[in-house]
Amino acid sequence: MAPGKSQDAFYARAGIVPLPLMVRAEGVRMWDDQGNDYIDVSSGPVVSNLGHGNERVAQAMADQARKLDFAYSRVSRHQPNIDLVERICALAGAGYERACLASGGSEAMEIALKFLRQYVVATGQPEKRKIITLQPSYHGGTIATLAITGDEALDPFIDGFAVRSERIPAPFQYRVPPGHTPQSYRMECAETLAAKIMEIGPENVLAFVVEPVGGLATGAQPLLEDYANRVREICTSHGVYLVYDEVMCGTGRTGRFLASHAWPDAQADIVVLAKGLGSGYAPLAAMLAPAAMVDELAGTTGFNFSHTYNANPIACATGLAVLNEYDRGNLIDAAAALGSSLKKQLTDLAERHPTIGDIRGSGLLMAIELVMDRKTKTPFPAAFPPTEHIRICGLKHGLVIYSRRTADGRYGDWFMIAPPLTITADECTELVTRLDAALTEFEALALPHMHKDT
Repeated sequence: MAPGKSQDAFYARAGIVPLPLMVRAEGVRMWDDQGNDYIDVSSGPVVSNLGHGNERVAQAMADQARKLDFAYSRVSRHQPNIDLVERICALAGAGYERACLASGGSEAMEIALKFLRQYVVATGQPEKRKIITLQPSYHGGTIATLAITGDEALDPFIDGFAVRSERIPAPFQYRVPPGHTPQSYRMECAETLAAKIMEIGPENVLAFVVEPVGGLATGAQPLLEDYANRVREICTSHGVYLVYDEVMCGTGRTGRFLASHAWPDAQADIVVLAKGLGSGYAPLAAMLAPAAMVDELAGTTGFNFSHTYNANPIACATGLAVLNEYDRGNLIDAAAALGSSLKKQLTDLAERHPTIGDIRGSGLLMAIELVMDRKTKTPFPAAFPPTEHIRICGLKHGLVIYSRRTADGRYGDWFMIAPPLTITADECTELVTRLDAALTEFEALALPHMHKDT
């Protein structure tokens, strides 16, 4: 296929990474039109939790399409919607008794913000408009969600076009300011939330939106329990809603159905799920909310914003089939166990590769940060974008890697290690063996830019 005839026609022509033409996929593997096989290191953009080519999911989709292909939620109900919501809410637990379905993470995040805004308007708090997020962060690709995404590189696009969120520092743990330990720095970052709320005025702040484990924007930086607990306390004391963006880290990827289940005392008011919920087989996402809020609002103005494909029957049937496969393969527990084993292998790999500065994440949501000098933690210069070069080297050695330079590299450069939850121990070892070869080639290219790690 000639370049520019598919979706990539819209991408920057300056991109240096080739895009193989994939023709088949099964399990954790993909094949291109030349017969080359690849391991899907990052599950695409961390979406293919179930792996590729699952026959039972495909059959459930086909069966539903033949039985009832579409029914609009504003004029009718259908059983797959009822069953999927019941299943998701049971897995999410108390405090998340209602689920509003959507077609993707960006849409579900907007639903969360619109729901909270509708709720405060209906309950006599219309001045609550401001949203606080981390810098850096990522919360979606619509105009509104780009505006709350913490990325300075987007500011020229957003300024005067949409309402930006207020930003506070992300609690990075690899690099901390002088005079700080990782613990003292993350707690200082938590206190910046309180300071920002007071600066704006608590009566004006609607929500604080944060990822329990970051995605590409932070290189899988996890929040830690003391930070999460403090953030919860601050939001509660100031009447600010806490929203967990679990689009990427939720649905079992970290070894729990919700990543935030790790912190029982820091439960959010709203949670947003996507990606793994449909696992790439169908566009599917959900906003989780407490019954008390949803039912109260339904008794007044109601939350009447909807989209054509909300609760699409085929997508709902897909979601149910995906969750059945989770149970069949015990995939949530597998994510925890294999994540621990894979991280150990990556840590051993770092002993042979001086460009590996940090390995972080949770379960099977990890990232490797690449540095020019491990001792000083110095990032690579703009003239040598490591995120692009590691992708090229990965393709040469049979790896499809998700990585791009975010925030113009101000916070570092990394790539995602987030294979499907169906990956086996042997496939993890093969992934690391291929990555070893890719990093060796990458370091040969990077050598002119590096300071020797002695």
